[in-house]
Amino acid sequence: MVKGLIGKKLGMIQVFDGERRLIPVTVIEAGPCGIVQLKKKSTDGYEAVQIGFNEVPERKQSKAQLGHLKKAGNKVWRHLREFDFSGDAEVGSMLDVNLFTEGEPINVQGISKGKGFQGVIKRHNYAGGPASHGSMFHRAPGSIGSSSFPSRVLKNKKLPGHMGNKQITVRGLKVFGIKLEENILLITGSVPGPVGGVVIVRKVG
Repeated sequence: MVKGLIGKKLGMIQVFDGERRLIPVTVIEAGPCGIVQLKKKSTDGYEAVQIGFNEVPERKQSKAQLGHLKKAGNKVWRHLREFDFSGDAEVGSMLDVNLFTEGEPINVQGISKGKGFQGVIKRHNYAGGPASHGSMFHRAPGSIGSSSFPSRVLKNKKLPGHMGNKQITVRGLKVFGIKLEENILLITGSVPGPVGGVVIVRKVG
């Protein structure tokens, strides 16, 4: 059994649970995914299964990628990722949301939204200075250096810079519901990335 799927974040909705409480959930289109390659310890040094997601026309893939996919006799996928697996797996077989069950804990990995270059208040939650007139110190980082020793700014100081657009893994989310016909997972909790972003849904353990 493969221990995860590739999916696409479709957005958020609200659903009622069994006790008529309104629950916010993230909608993820997970699969269908095809098994492209089996990595073996004898040839690759480790064991894993490579799966593909989001079928596209051949013109939208590179020749190197097409050769890799056609060698396995597989469809042309846009996204490829590797997962752990247990038991048997066969190249060419398809995976869907049947892999998961309602209430199951999962980990979701994605690329967070990029915020560009940001200051210390937005990026690191600095308090800033007084907002009143005349203070002349509002959103600046303030003093950051040392005295005559060591006369430099120490490494890892929280300063302005590029924010977001990083790989984030959120652990311990739950599968609230499954729509098998549409390959949809409803997940409670915060899922990283924008609407339309590719996410990796992994089983826990």
